[in-house]
Parts: sequence; C-alpha cells; structure tokens
Amino acid sequence: MKLRTLCLTSALAITASAAAADMTFNRISSFATPLNMADGEDRDRATSAEIIYATEDGMTLVYTDSPLGVIGRIDITDPAAPKPLGNVDMGGEPTSVAILGTTAFVGVNTSESYTAPSGKLVMLDALSGEVAGECDLGGQPDSVALARDGSFVTVAIENERDEDLGDGRVPQMPAGHVAILDVADGVAQCDTLIKADVTGLADIAPEDPEPEFVDVNDLGEIVLTLQENNHIVVLNKQGEVLNHFSAGSVNLELIDATDERGALNFTESQPDRLREPDSVQWIDDTHFAIANEGDMDGGSRGFTVFAKDGTEVYESGTSFEHAVIRTGHYPDKRSDAKGVEPEGMEIATFDGTPFMFLLAERASVVGVYDMTDPAAPVLKQILPSGIAPEGAVAIPSRNLLVTANEADLIEDGGVRSHVMIYDYAEGPAQYPTLTSEGADELIGWGAISGMVAGDDGMVYAINDSFFGYQPTIFTIDPSATPARITKALRITRAGMPAQKLDLEGITTDGDGGFWVASEGRTDRVIPHAIYHVNAKGEIKDEIGLPAELLAGETRFGFEGVTRVGDTLWMVVQREWGDDPADHVKLVSYNTDSGEWGAVLYPKAKPGTGWVGMSEIVAHGDFFYVIERDNQIGEAAVTKKIYRIPAADMVPADLGGELPVVTKEEVRDLLPDLLSWNGYAVDKIEGLAITRDGTVYVSTDNDGVDDSSGETFFWSFKLD
Repeated sequence: MKLRTLCLTSALAITASAAAADMTFNRISSFATPLNMADGEDRDRATSAEIIYATEDGMTLVYTDSPLGVIGRIDITDPAAPKPLGNVDMGGEPTSVAILGTTAFVGVNTSESYTAPSGKLVMLDALSGEVAGECDLGGQPDSVALARDGSFVTVAIENERDEDLGDGRVPQMPAGHVAILDVADGVAQCDTLIKADVTGLADIAPEDPEPEFVDVNDLGEIVLTLQENNHIVVLNKQGEVLNHFSAGSVNLELIDATDERGALNFTESQPDRLREPDSVQWIDDTHFAIANEGDMDGGSRGFTVFAKDGTEVYESGTSFEHAVIRTGHYPDKRSDAKGVEPEGMEIATFDGTPFMFLLAERASVVGVYDMTDPAAPVLKQILPSGIAPEGAVAIPSRNLLVTANEADLIEDGGVRSHVMIYDYAEGPAQYPTLTSEGADELIGWGAISGMVAGDDGMVYAINDSFFGYQPTIFTIDPSATPARITKALRITRAGMPAQKLDLEGITTDGDGGFWVASEGRTDRVIPHAIYHVNAKGEIKDEIGLPAELLAGETRFGFEGVTRVGDTLWMVVQREWGDDPADHVKLVSYNTDSGEWGAVLYPKAKPGTGWVGMSEIVAHGDFFYVIERDNQIGEAAVTKKIYRIPAADMVPADLGGELPVVTKEEVRDLLPDLLSWNGYAVDKIEGLAITRDGTVYVSTDNDGVDDSSGETFFWSFKLD
C-alpha cells in the first residue's frame, strides 16, 4: 500500500505559525548516557546526565554523572550524530562542570556525611581525560562557574542539609561558603583559595547559608543563590559582599495545588510563596534571572529578573507554567509541591538576540525566552527534552543548544538518561504537535488515549485513567498547526465527574454523542464496560460485558472502539485466559439487539516484553488497528498500523471457536516517532481516520509521570 505523508512537524504553539524564514530551535539528535560505558560494563546500572558544558570549539560535550561517579564525554563534531568518548572516574560524586578551552573544572563531592562535608575541584583535559590537578575546596561543592576572561573559578560550597533530619529544615551545620580560586595557564591555583563568608545575611537561618548556584558576569562579579535561605548575594572576585537581598515571594493564582487527585483544576492559589531559587544566570552586567524551583518551603513555578541592586525587574508568575499546561506537559503529581519546577537555566546570544533557556525539571521541557528587554521577556518556544532536564549549555558559534536530562528509569524498565541537541536554524518549530493554546479557557490535558474523526472535521480524543477523577473528551482541530484542543467536555454521571473509568476508546454514535470503551481492572473495582455518552458529556447507558466474555478476564481489556451501523467493535489489548497464544479478541456488540460476538486477531510475537493492541477504526472496506510493544527507546520494535478486511469481521458466538482474521501491514510508525529526533516513545494509543482517508495518530504521555511528557500527533494520507 502506498502512503503519502501529510505532516510530521508542527509550528510553535506560543505564537502564530512560523514563516519559512523564521529562526527556531529544533531537536536534531539524542544521546543515551549508557553509550559512554566501556565494552563489558554493566549497562543495567543507573546513569545520569546532569550538568553539562562544551569545549571552547563547541565540538565536545562534558557532563556530570553522579550515579556512576564519572564525567561523560560526547563528540558532537556532527551534532546530528553524537558519538561516545567514554567516561572518566572522578573519585567521588561529580556535581558540576565548567570548561576553559579544553580544560574541565569539575566539582566533586567526597563527603563522608552531612556533618563532615568535603570536596575537591578536579581539572582534566576534556579530550584525553587526563587529570591536570585538583584542589581541596573545604566542603561539599555544588555549582561551578568560570570568569568570562578565564582568570578565576568559583564554586558554591553547599554543605547540603540532611532532609531526613529535623524535618529537613535548616540550620544544619556546618555552614556553606563560596570558594574562589585564581586560574593561571588554564589551571586553578590551589594556594589562592578564598572561602567567602556568606553567613549572617539571610533572614532564614542566617548562620547556615546553603549556596546553590553561582554565575559570573563580564565585570567579574559573582551572583549566588542561597536556595533554602531564599536569598541572593552579589560578590566580587575577592569574596567581598557587594550586595545581598531576599529572593522574596510571589502570590500564585490559577494553579493546581492538590496532589495526585487525577484531575487538572487550575482554580487554586498560594499566597506569599517563597521563590527559593536554584539556578541563576547573568543576562548582562546589570541584570540576572533566577529559576524559582523551591526546596524547603517554596517554589513559585516561574522565574524572576532582578537588577543587581536588588530591584525586581520582572516576575513571570504563573505564565510559564500556564504555557507548559497548554502543551500537555503539566505534572499533576507535583501539584501540591512545586508544579513544573523551573530548575536549570542557560542564557546566551544567538544572532544578536539574547535568549534564556529555562528548564522545567518535572515537566521535562525547555522554555525559550527572548530577553532583549529584561523587563519584558517574550516566550518564543517550548522545546521537548528528556526526562528531568537538569543542565543546559548553549553553543552560539555553532547555533546549538544542548540539554542534560538526569532521570534514568532503568529500574522500572523505562527510558534511560539522555543528552539532547537542538539546532537554531530557519524553519518552523517542530514541537509541540498538539496544544490548547488559543482556547477560550486554560485547558490542561495529557494521557491522550483513544481518538475518532468526527463528521465536522474535528478529531475527538479521550484521556485515560491517569486522570480518573476528570474523564474528558477533547475536541481537536487538526487543520491548525500545531493541532489545537479547542474544547474539553467532562464526562459525568448523575451530574458529577464519572469515576471508575479507564477510558481507552471512543467513537461517535451518529447522533452528536459518543460511545466510549473502558479498560476494566477488577482489583481496582473498575469494570470492563462500554458507555454511551450524550453531547453534554452525560453517561446515558452503561453496558457491562457478558459472562461468556468475562470468564477469561484479565486486566488488559478494551483499548479501542469503532462503530459500523448498529454494531460496535472493541479491540482487547492482550490475550485473555481463553485466547490462543499471541491472539486477541476483536469483540462485537450490537446496540440494537444486544448481541455479542468476536473474532480472533493474530498479533506479533514479542521479542522482549509484550505486544498488544491500542486502537481499532473502521474505514471503507477495512478495519485498521494499532499493534505495539511496550518497549521504549532503542528497545522498541513493534509500532505498526495493520488493516483487516471488513469481510473477515464476521463475529462468532462467544464461548465457542472463533474465526481468525487476516491482516496486512499499513505503516511502520517507528520512523515517524524517530523523526522528532528524540527516542521512540512506547505508547502509540490514538488513531482516527477521516472520510477522505487522512489518518491521525497520537501518543499517550502518561500524564508526565515517569515520562518526558512528549505527545506526538501527526497524520498521513491513505492512497
């Protein structure tokens, strides 16, 4: 079968569609950190990419890997095809890195305990991995920064608190300080070490400052965040305090502040929320920005621009988080904590435009801001990243941006830690592919599952059990670029949000309403069922499964539903107890007569994990299904669309021998997934086909829970 691709990219959601001459950032490659392990090493160990930097020529990346106690190195001579250069053992836990020429200055934590902190600054050649020297820092290092002229290096000595001691509150001695060392001939001079005292400055635990992040401007001035102390300090290279002031607080409105509710309700507030900044970066010699991640008591979900005299120049409030919400990346399970958690930050100038790259740790995105006017930053893009972006480095000389994403989900069989590379070039933004930007209200969304094409040109989608207290039908306008969610219709029962549903399939009823299929799970008292929902979202009919079908029940139930006249067809995700190996049922239900039936579908035999079904759509003379494995990244094999002749779909009675249908491969979806230059996500869940043969496909982002949050929505044409 010949297919014609319609769209695999999309313009940015923050503004109108980009013209061809517009410059945008787009991801061009990804690098999984286990690739830096040597042959024979156990690659099932957790690894991580945290703080990252580039050599002066922009050809080599160096990142800290705390779990392995190494720094990793990557050759990006061809940034679209990064190559491993191997790991270098640091004799402790590397916490941060900065590079002068090809010399990497690495902060290494060697602490025996929280009460006996220690650490060193290690200098090594980024290309050869050879160590040039090391200096004792007299405490546990966090952030490392170099003077712009290379004349000195400064390190935030955090001496972090024990979060299990005394309710995790400061003060917990010993106090932190700021280390400053001269650099000569590319090497830090240990005997010049200055331990700048920053005690007695903050209103919160002044005796126990916990320095978090440092940055240096062109004047050689050091800006420092004291995160738990909610304080900011500006010093000179001699360690003298030039100014200091509270980071202050923010009144947050229209946020979701209730944890793990399984619903997105942005109606709450948090007055006087302490900023508790993590990273800080100079914008120019007068202004700097802080990322207000929070830690002990705060976290204001955005960023703030200050002048170095302490004047607040700009406060983002909830605007950044709201932009993240519209892209489907809001982490609901962090609602009562710190929301999207802006943590890392990079500021650099590309083609004369100063940009800030704000990393949202829990939302796994990068906000790209034009900082031409520090008092009026402009959000230009939201970039997808790996899980939990921790560090970033810009390489303007090569028009590159790089992020380091620390989460490694190997223990849960998930995706590995990744470094991701973006190119600044002409062309439209490729992400997001789906957004609720432009809707009449703030629509939070995620965990998109089943889809159906409506006769009105819209695509209708549902969310799954991740949002179990807010089952919703989303109206998607696929003609926009990116596709736009224009409406959220809540599914209700007796006037309240319907519960005990795990919605995985949706189809139209021909009368303005819908049929939805719920994947049951008996151990959670969720029934296997189909539901008739009217145009107002009200459940009007509930159809339970017959005893003959439930006799072989497992938790892997209906994953899709489609309608042909009075007959609904549902696809079961995996084998039930009475199914032959590698066969699943396609179940029929006649809404007029109430009769049930089924056929068997022969699915692929898995090489690793399992293979199951995700969707079913009737179109023309065929039924189309999604068949996928549960593998992610390099392990992904089966992500395909098949079609079944409608003539094969003749149901037999349940409880007896079922006929086996034939199938034909329509499209391998792995190349589509990899076209966004990340890793292959595991859950392709949505499929919709319009009358003219346009096929829409979407992925499920699991509500940004142990997921990068990336949702891909794309289309192609059946010829």
